[in-house]
Amino acid sequence: MLPARAIEPPATISAEARAALAAGAGMPARVYPAPDDREGWRRAQEASEAFWEPVVAQMLGACRCSLETQEISGVRAYRCTPRDPGLAAQPLYLYFHGGAFAFGAGRFAMAVGAKAADELGLTTVSVDYRTPPAEPFPAALEDGFAVYRELLALAGGRRIVIGGSSAGGNLAAAVTLLIRDRGLPPPAAVVLLTPEVDLTEAGDTFRTNELLDVFLKAGLPECNALYAAGHALTDPLVSPLFADFTRGFPPTLIQSGTRDLFLSNSVLMHRKLRRAGVEAELHVWEAMPHGGFGFGSVPENDEIGEEVGHFIARHGRPQEMR
Repeated sequence: MLPARAIEPPATISAEARAALAAGAGMPARVYPAPDDREGWRRAQEASEAFWEPVVAQMLGACRCSLETQEISGVRAYRCTPRDPGLAAQPLYLYFHGGAFAFGAGRFAMAVGAKAADELGLTTVSVDYRTPPAEPFPAALEDGFAVYRELLALAGGRRIVIGGSSAGGNLAAAVTLLIRDRGLPPPAAVVLLTPEVDLTEAGDTFRTNELLDVFLKAGLPECNALYAAGHALTDPLVSPLFADFTRGFPPTLIQSGTRDLFLSNSVLMHRKLRRAGVEAELHVWEAMPHGGFGFGSVPENDEIGEEVGHFIARHGRPQEMR
């Protein structure tokens, strides 16, 4: 048992990051319904959408890219095209939004796709995948696979990079495993932003960073059980950390922070990939909680985009252009 103590935002981060930590500390921890409480989840999803709408409206109002809603293999997705898309040989970025598997559909998925397109200067396809309780595992996984398969057929040699944040990081990894196992050409690279790759939440920082992570605050067992819908949490397509990566996996960038509840997920995933001989990078930011320092203009958040951009530039272009 540790004694109670106050842990202030450190002087080692930007003033904007310290302000984001202070603001997050005042937010209450979220309480989720029981996995079998369908009406409770409906209300929770409505409440989450209403809570995030002001942020989403601000993000969409500030975005510079053009937005198009598409149906790709029957799956709703948002194609976010930068004003200056640059070379035709630049990769497509297939992106999966976060939201504990149950939240973030619709306008939030559009907004974070637009943010990625603006930051990276890449055409980004943000998948509005199906969510539980109506559509639990493997619905989101199959949606991501279907979108990738069609994008691959239409790419004309253009490479595809798969990425995602939090639950979306889980899906980015799991979809890549499904692509491998079903024999399709793999993506050029994978970007896992503070990914929920272990739904058993066994890692050390699920205890050590509890409440210290001002955004996530505590684990998500109810959300994970809702998504898995009775499937084993150690199934590699449910929790990609348990996959056999010696069978191959693309170069991977993993991002986290020292106050991120999911830091152990990122560390364990990085070591698992490296032990399998996969090219993998782990980037950890000082005092950063889950998901970064909010969605505002913060130097450390900008650095994440810069690192992802450098990584994709190294791996996402055709071999002859590197």
